[in-house]
This record gives sequence, structure tokens and C-alpha cells, in this order.
Amino acid sequence: MTRVLPYLLVVLLSLGACSSMKIDDFAGTGPDFRPETYFAGSSRAWGMFEDRFGNLKREFTVDLQGDWDGTTLTLTEDFVYGDGEKEQRIWHITRTGDGTYEGRADDVVGVANGVARGKALNWSYDLMLKVGDSRIKVSFDDWMFLQPDGVLINKADVSKFGITIGTVTLFFQKGALPESASSGRRKTAA
Repeated sequence: MTRVLPYLLVVLLSLGACSSMKIDDFAGTGPDFRPETYFAGSSRAWGMFEDRFGNLKREFTVDLQGDWDGTTLTLTEDFVYGDGEKEQRIWHITRTGDGTYEGRADDVVGVANGVARGKALNWSYDLMLKVGDSRIKVSFDDWMFLQPDGVLINKADVSKFGITIGTVTLFFQKGALPESASSGRRKTAA
């Protein structure tokens, strides 16, 4: 039995890393998703993190403000978690070719690489994720899908050493919220 365990472990790890979804499968689908267009201006997202067993671990909202200067999208994400914790991430996203992107942020290790085809965008990057008082390096396989009504669905598998540790799911809505809704949320979260 001890001889079988290493082979079983390799098979299980290989299965966990397989994904049948390919970005080219979305070529020609619509509506056409381009982050520099969608994220220019204001938007809001609602999200959650589930562990690898499907247990809900954290919920959050994100207010986003994007500025596209024709070359770089500067995207400021202001997170408010269910427990009141706040966090900010500022992305600098550059279009590098037809449907290809690079992104940088302070907690991203190296460069995030993205490819858009039709209604989909796939990002791959490593992130220094805050866990308690420390940070751990995790990998994101991040998929975004634009819907006909302007809602953007985002699902990201989070892994460490090639093993999925959880899933982040977000729903984005384009446009600013009424001032009363936005300021009311900020007052209660402060």
C-alpha cells in the first residue's frame, strides 16, 4: 500500500490542475469584453470566498474606479469585508496586443497575464494573500464573463503548490451607485 500512495498522490494532483476551459473557445461570442472599456468609470462588485470543500469563508463588496488613458487602465478596488475589514488594491493594466493584457499591483508577484476572446477574459497571476497577520503566495486562475445586460461574472480558482484551496466568485455591475446608497454603506463599514 505504501508503494501505491505516491502514484495516487500524483494522479490526484494532476486531476486538480486540469481545466478543460480554453480562452479560444469564446472567440466570436458576445458581448465583446474589453477590461479597459468595461472598467472605465465606476462599478461595484459583490463577492465571496469558498474553501475547497465549498464552505463559505468570507463575503465582501468592492467599489471600483477605473481610469483609461489610452494605454493603461488604472483600476482602484476598495474592498469592504463582512467583518468590516477594508483593503485597497490598485491595478495598472496595459493592453499588450490584440486581446492580450499585463497587469501589475503591489500584492501581485511579477506580472498578471490576461487574454480576452469574445465575452471572456482569463487572468493568471500569483498574489501575496493576506491571511491573519501574515501573507502567503497563492496562484489565481481568474475567469471573467460579460453578460448581455452589462453584468460581469467572475470566478477564480485559488491554489497553492498546484492544489486548489478555494474559489472566489464575484458579480460586477457597471455604473456608480446613487450617492445615498454608496455613502450609507461607507458609514456603516467605517
